[in-house]
Amino acid sequence: MKILILNCGSSSVKYQLMDMAEQKSLAKGSVERIGMRGAILNHLRYDGDKVKIAGEIIDHQMAIEFILGILLSPNHGVIEDRSEIDAVGHRVVHGGEKFTGSVLIDKEVMEGLQECIDLAPLHNPHNIKGIRACKRLLPEVPQVGVFDTAFHSAMPDYAYVYGLPYILYKRYSIRRFGFHGTSHFYVSREAAKIINRPLPELKMITCHLGNGCSITAIEGGKSIDTSMGFTPVEGLLMGTRSGDLDPSAILYIMSREELSLGEANALLNKHSGMQGISGISSDMREIIEETNNNNNKAELALNVFCYRLKKYIGSYAAAMGGLDCLVFTGGIGENAAEVRRRTLEGLEFLGLKLDEKKNNAVLGERGVISSDDSKASILVVPTNEELVIAIDTEVIVSGIEGYKKLKAMEGA
Repeated sequence: MKILILNCGSSSVKYQLMDMAEQKSLAKGSVERIGMRGAILNHLRYDGDKVKIAGEIIDHQMAIEFILGILLSPNHGVIEDRSEIDAVGHRVVHGGEKFTGSVLIDKEVMEGLQECIDLAPLHNPHNIKGIRACKRLLPEVPQVGVFDTAFHSAMPDYAYVYGLPYILYKRYSIRRFGFHGTSHFYVSREAAKIINRPLPELKMITCHLGNGCSITAIEGGKSIDTSMGFTPVEGLLMGTRSGDLDPSAILYIMSREELSLGEANALLNKHSGMQGISGISSDMREIIEETNNNNNKAELALNVFCYRLKKYIGSYAAAMGGLDCLVFTGGIGENAAEVRRRTLEGLEFLGLKLDEKKNNAVLGERGVISSDDSKASILVVPTNEELVIAIDTEVIVSGIEGYKKLKAMEGA
């Protein structure tokens, strides 16, 4: 089965075509700057063939047409006909309380996705655009929605309920949902394999650190708490997001600066975090480089980032009553040895003992970075959210009545 995985953002579409017989990526890439000047498609084939194409790409449907075109290209493609695409798996950011697992997309599901737009107005509308575009371009191909929030649906109520009047939760679903669920799901399973221990027996903390950051407490393979909340703003310090903040602070700023709701939202999501503190960049690589140049604000941004992460690790270990394994993933988690080192300083009392040589050596690849006498394992595990989406899509599509018979007839 060949599955096309799509992740549609406001002005971009990331894609990957996977052959599930070997769980092999045939091609992947992205379309950037949709609806803007200078739109570009970047495409990478499994054999290393690369191509970059500039064009006028006005909407998501045109972006997906470009993607299908490059996949079918005699020079750079990997399929000869659209019929070779057996299913499309979509990353959908927010499933609310309605979607607690991956689903085959039909009319009823589309109506449910519309209802979730208010919960994720910056993400879900663009995910829906991608689904509708595929419905027009690949009308006979089944589509599956895989939700960032689904893995966290197992959280107990005392972990997701906020200290607000309960009627607001019942009326508007204001609660902790959590995000990056496919990443936390994947790396927790891979970590259990690496340390060769049964997942149901493990108390684990997974740290997804990229431009967006979240940390999850996983006990017995289930998410019991996570740092992102009603939206992806809550929790850790991020590239441009504030993370945890006294809610009265933003009300005060809105009053003094006379900010509209839209301007306040932009402040929290686009102008805060490491970018806001450092005044330099949201990119951790540039922040670390500037700390080496004795830039005080860059040093402060890095310290705030690592300190908050350290606090969450400690609190989640307390919530689970112990810790067997700590996992770093995401662009920062996989590559920033300095972030891992600073975060783990002083956490030896939790049984976390870092091996400096291993830590400096493991960059962008999986590996154990704890010392041989560390009571808890410390791992780096590159995430693979696309594989999770592809597997869920394959499982759901394979269960469609008549699917196997149809494919058998095609091969006859």
